[in-house]
Amino acid sequence: MTWTREKRYKKYQDWGAQELLELQTKAANSKTITHYHIHPISGLINDPNGFSYYNGEYHLFCQAYPFGPVHGLKSWIHFTSPDLVHWQYRGQAINPDTDKDNAGAYSGSGFVHNGNLLLMYTGNHRDPDWTRIPYQLIDEMDQKGHFHKWDEDLIPQPDHVTEHFRDPQLFEHEGQYFVLVGAQDKKTKTGQIDVFASNDLHNWHEDGYLHFTDKDMGYMIECPNLVFVDQKPVLIFCPQGIDKSVVHYDNIYPNMYIIGDQVDLSKAEFKTNQSSPLNLDEGFDVYATQAFNAPDGNAYAVSWVGLPDLSYPSDNEGWANMYSQVKRLEIKHNKLYQHPVKAIESLRYDKQEITSGMQTGNQYEVKLIIKKGQKGQLHLNANQDLTNGLILDFDTGTDAKLIIDRGQSNPLVNSDYGTRRTIPLNKTEDLDLDIFVDHSLCEIFVNDGEHVATLRFFANEGDQTIGFTAGTQVNGILWKMKSIL
Repeated sequence: MTWTREKRYKKYQDWGAQELLELQTKAANSKTITHYHIHPISGLINDPNGFSYYNGEYHLFCQAYPFGPVHGLKSWIHFTSPDLVHWQYRGQAINPDTDKDNAGAYSGSGFVHNGNLLLMYTGNHRDPDWTRIPYQLIDEMDQKGHFHKWDEDLIPQPDHVTEHFRDPQLFEHEGQYFVLVGAQDKKTKTGQIDVFASNDLHNWHEDGYLHFTDKDMGYMIECPNLVFVDQKPVLIFCPQGIDKSVVHYDNIYPNMYIIGDQVDLSKAEFKTNQSSPLNLDEGFDVYATQAFNAPDGNAYAVSWVGLPDLSYPSDNEGWANMYSQVKRLEIKHNKLYQHPVKAIESLRYDKQEITSGMQTGNQYEVKLIIKKGQKGQLHLNANQDLTNGLILDFDTGTDAKLIIDRGQSNPLVNSDYGTRRTIPLNKTEDLDLDIFVDHSLCEIFVNDGEHVATLRFFANEGDQTIGFTAGTQVNGILWKMKSIL
């Protein structure tokens, strides 16, 4: 199918109900779609949005295009959960049905205010010449799930930024309302985070670009996100075009974080002793992570598993992308640790001790302790002779590293950006792995969440063998995992 601009931006009401039903059926019957991670009901999802706790439930919205595995006229769809694991689809939320969002409802955030949930997002407007004008808008949801769009453009595009001005995070801090917006400076064409403040949510003034580093952050910053983890400010963001001399990354675009000591938003200052941003995820496919501070005192994060400007083999099945599981954030040893939430354990069943050569299925969790002082390989979803599959090449001795290799899985995934990722380990210590496989998705938590690596991979449906290098000293348990959707 040829996806012309006209087709991608065709109005939702001009699509037939039967066309949408066929796409939903095709996605539901896909052999590679996830079963215990959020996925599109049809078509494509990308950035997670509006992540919040409201009216006794967790809410998560997805930027979505329901009519194909491509980026087109975006809307938001809606999921709710009692525990951050069991998600229920609630249908369409923000539709691109006004002039200000005539070319799509782009990313944004959720903020509880006066008993309602305010969803602040970027309206992507295109004029007849296809020139973009970004609008920062609010769609307000009440306790009955009814939506009402505010008429006003809350933060008009400043003269000193280009049309790349999007992804607002709305929150309250020290008695004042703030919005962080990803931006591109018009003069320098550099990526920035623009800070705005208000006392009433309607009248906003600019505090300036957030100063969190003296280093060049590339040509655009997307999805800026400020949360507080163990009383410290943590800035999560996606710098596009950042030079690899500033920080190493292998993906087309990185998702990064910086831990601060204090933040003064009225002066647009984020003070930190961290010399450079760090990769939030050390796998292949995480982007646009959104985090929020929940009423239970924890900070939680969820990520788009997919990357801008790239495609995946499952696109051929009529759907694209999924989300990571929700992760609880913690700071230890001046690093950001990410942990599966406790409720993920409720999906476990059929507990088994790990043995090399056993059959795993395509939907499982495995916890392993690989003893220190060893070199070897762990094969996941491999064929019986271990020549195909996902490979974890480990050294728990003096070289102390874990190499994740998806180059032996078929078909390959975006191999132009490499098929291996390397994670440094602590020398001569046992290696603790908590691995989640959900059909074409794998999440690897290393040493209690000190490192996390998330990736798509594709194995033949019958390749379900787990295997170790002969003589590996390992203790492990495998659980099959229930479906949530």
